[in-house]
Amino acid sequence: MDEFALIRKYFAAAPCAQAGEGVALGIGDDCALLTLPPGEQLAISTDTLVAGVHFPDLCDPFLLGQRALAVSASDLAAMGATPLAFTLALTLPTVDADWLQAFAQGLDLMAQRCSLRLVGGDTTRGPLSLTMTVFGRVPAGLALTRGGAQVGDLLCVGGLLGEGAGALPLVLNQRTAEASITEALLARYWSPQPQLALGLALRGRATAALDISDGLLADCGHIAAASNVRLVIEQDALPLSAALLAFLGLEAAREAALSGGDDYVLAFTMPESQLAGLRAAGSSVHVIGRVEAGQGVCLVDADGTDVTPLARGYQHFQDIQ
Repeated sequence: MDEFALIRKYFAAAPCAQAGEGVALGIGDDCALLTLPPGEQLAISTDTLVAGVHFPDLCDPFLLGQRALAVSASDLAAMGATPLAFTLALTLPTVDADWLQAFAQGLDLMAQRCSLRLVGGDTTRGPLSLTMTVFGRVPAGLALTRGGAQVGDLLCVGGLLGEGAGALPLVLNQRTAEASITEALLARYWSPQPQLALGLALRGRATAALDISDGLLADCGHIAAASNVRLVIEQDALPLSAALLAFLGLEAAREAALSGGDDYVLAFTMPESQLAGLRAAGSSVHVIGRVEAGQGVCLVDADGTDVTPLARGYQHFQDIQ
């Protein structure tokens, strides 16, 4: 099977690859054509996932298809963008019909959940890797960015922390647990749900935002640097699930929440005056700290003592000099 037949069979015929709002021309030409309403801007983000780095070499392709698109769509949520379309660049060591069918089904399921249309991409031979580029639209001037946090703002997150990182020993078959714990944690790892609705609700409310992929401390550091402020996180305010606490215990659960990454929930700052309205609109919001004058990110205990750990989050090249 050549690459064009592969694309036609497994991807071009998928429901998510059919025409839809905002897509004037999809798969089949040299470029896709997207249509934006007047006064809106195009939001674009690209993520690459590599076997053995971002996911195990041997894993369920259906779950991989879901996860691969979800982590990219989360970037659209972080910008407050309405999803439009995505492309897939797929590098395969070989053509395995069963693997491709399952992967395409998982990809299509997440695409439909996120209202994203597959509009193109590429296939090539080599070590397994996936590169997703997602496109969204946002009214000019309303995109959420990392710069803009103001002294006095609340620091908030849109959901529970640490479950994706906590699931890693289960993903790698290093540990076992009872079914209720395993199902909850693995669902967060393999099928994260991009907080697209929350991103839209934060337009005009949040002063800064991003999605948590590399760890709360590391990612909040990006907001602090871009906004030239200091973020103070209250250790006791971290939202931790019962499943994570039962699996790891309190200290390890906190470490997973602070430095583990793979949460794909939004972290954002906003004036306290916006909190009640956001919650009334149905958004899940956990206040975990505040914005102060200064620089960097600080973790404090109930007494206000600085207990910031040295480990901040995942970095691809941290061991390279």
